[in-house]
Amino acid sequence: MNEPLILTGTGVSKTFRLSTHRDQAKILTALDDVTLQLASGESLGIAGESGCGKSTLAKIMAGLMKPDLGIVAYKGTSLTELPRDEQLRFRRSVQMIFQDPFSSLNPRMRIGDSISEPLGIAGMSADRRHQELIRIMNAVGLDADFSNRFPDEFSGGQRQRIGIARALAANPEILIADEPVSSLDISIQAQIINLLLQMKNDYNLTMMIISHNLMVLRHICSRIIIMYLGVVVENAPAAGLFLRCRHPYTEALLAAIPGLGNRQNPGARLLNDDLPSPVAIPSGCRFHPRCRHAIEICRHEVPPLSEHATDHSAACHLSKQLYG
Repeated sequence: MNEPLILTGTGVSKTFRLSTHRDQAKILTALDDVTLQLASGESLGIAGESGCGKSTLAKIMAGLMKPDLGIVAYKGTSLTELPRDEQLRFRRSVQMIFQDPFSSLNPRMRIGDSISEPLGIAGMSADRRHQELIRIMNAVGLDADFSNRFPDEFSGGQRQRIGIARALAANPEILIADEPVSSLDISIQAQIINLLLQMKNDYNLTMMIISHNLMVLRHICSRIIIMYLGVVVENAPAAGLFLRCRHPYTEALLAAIPGLGNRQNPGARLLNDDLPSPVAIPSGCRFHPRCRHAIEICRHEVPPLSEHATDHSAACHLSKQLYG
């Protein structure tokens, strides 16, 4: 990784206290000692099933949520130690695109005002703001005449373009997108994916994309992290992950991709049961109750995240035996 690190998370952990009908609190483990690095100009994908901690990690890395343990650092400085003016700069520099674009927009605010709001906060004059609004809307494929309409007048794909435009208006360095295409039709998904790629190149963005769809991440990202029940189980270049994964969970995710899984992993099996509850984390390797390769050590010892190839690490006791 030759580019300087722009955003890092070290030992990030997060739990939530849940109340039951008997008023007995249970602890949900969303993240457990997660470490990641985002280099300037990189496109990093975070994948895994629903409930594995992806969205929680995205919010923590964006500074929208505080971890219980661990450090999130922007250009080498912990977010908690940034001076006030640097904190404001960080909040402008890191923008999020949410899974549900409608819920992230004020239904009573015209979309032109929503998109240009960050420009006003930055102190831009009304005339300059209007010019920038037209430029940004055109860049994301929205007609400037739409600026006087309200969010409920747009389709899902158009709303996602509005969300992207609003994020770009802050002139960010980092764009964090949480499941940006999961709620869209297949044809619209392709349009938004291509738009994100175009925006990355045009605006020289660093990107972190959260998705359960590995094919989306393969198209957008240079590196992919696989998460399972709050921990990282594999971290690899996108090409290397698809060529030869090194964790049975990743193997199962790839096997579920139509037309790809059987060809690249002939012996792989689909996951035919549900993700265990993050309230009751299995001992040892968290994946062992669903793993077809599990042996005794997997049930009792947590596997470390170890490098098995250049810039390719996995947390599996059997990785070398299974994948070379």
